[in-house]
Amino acid sequence: MAEFKVVVAGCGGMSHSWIEYALTRKDAEIVALVDLYEETAKKTAEKYELDCHTYTDIKTAIKETGANLVFDVTVPGSHKEITVTALSLGCNVFGEKPMGESTVDATEMLKAAKESGKSYSVMQNRRYNKQIRAFRDLIQSGQIGAQGLISADFFLGPHFGGFREEMASPLILDMAIHTFDQARFISNANPVSVYCHEFNQAGSWYKGNASAICIFEMDNGAVFNYRGSWSAEGAPTSWESAWRVTGSKGTAIWDGTNAPYAEIVKHTAETPFLNDFQKIEADLTWDGKDGHFGCLDEMFAALIEGRKAETDCTDNIHSVSMVYKAIESAQTGKKVFF
Repeated sequence: MAEFKVVVAGCGGMSHSWIEYALTRKDAEIVALVDLYEETAKKTAEKYELDCHTYTDIKTAIKETGANLVFDVTVPGSHKEITVTALSLGCNVFGEKPMGESTVDATEMLKAAKESGKSYSVMQNRRYNKQIRAFRDLIQSGQIGAQGLISADFFLGPHFGGFREEMASPLILDMAIHTFDQARFISNANPVSVYCHEFNQAGSWYKGNASAICIFEMDNGAVFNYRGSWSAEGAPTSWESAWRVTGSKGTAIWDGTNAPYAEIVKHTAETPFLNDFQKIEADLTWDGKDGHFGCLDEMFAALIEGRKAETDCTDNIHSVSMVYKAIESAQTGKKVFF
């Protein structure tokens, strides 16, 4: 009998990665699929040849199947209800980002997890690739010294259509959570304050503000500067952003695609007007899986080992708060403190 009896809540396109991952594990069994439209759940079961029940209600699904783990792959507006219900019924929860639709929702979910004694971990798939792991190691090794300025540029022009083009803050609300979480990950620091200016540049096909500049003060003394646009045509960055971290001894660079590197000061007997630098190549030693599969590997490992996952809600609350505090700053035109 499988150790993990899984209910998948939400059977839209994003659920496929989660289901495909679960099917690779001998210790996991999908015992139910839940969707507002049961026909969608049934079609998903057929697609993956799953011998499981389908439901429209998460509470019934958990009670009737004896599930002990819920994959919450629903839309953000449903995350709080699904997660709080599952935790209250004794299930651990792995959920898609963001935790909730607001800081209030995310805080309630965090409280529910603590009170239940169960685990609630959040998908942050962009932490999981060789390059960002090597970039983090390079920064944390101390070779560039104390962190000063952390800069991330995100410029793409995706024509999604649908709800994103109708949102008030499409870039910050739907995408920036990834970059904000990456900034916390590579710096090993949390935000102290934020000032954000949102705008919609000429030529944008979004109704809401698809561009933004954010300045975060971090608790390690560094400043994180985010510049982004979802209506930027030409010279696109990677979806992982283009990064520069300046330190007291040098600078680390990652373009979001290729291997990161650093340049550190070559010390000489005299102080020149401009220093010479030594280039340091990052070691791409991480051998985990990319993206969703890598994050899910970590979530399951944490449950098995009886520890908090890297993206446990107690950590991820800091990333999701960056989103909502940035929007608050943009709306008020003021610096906002955490």
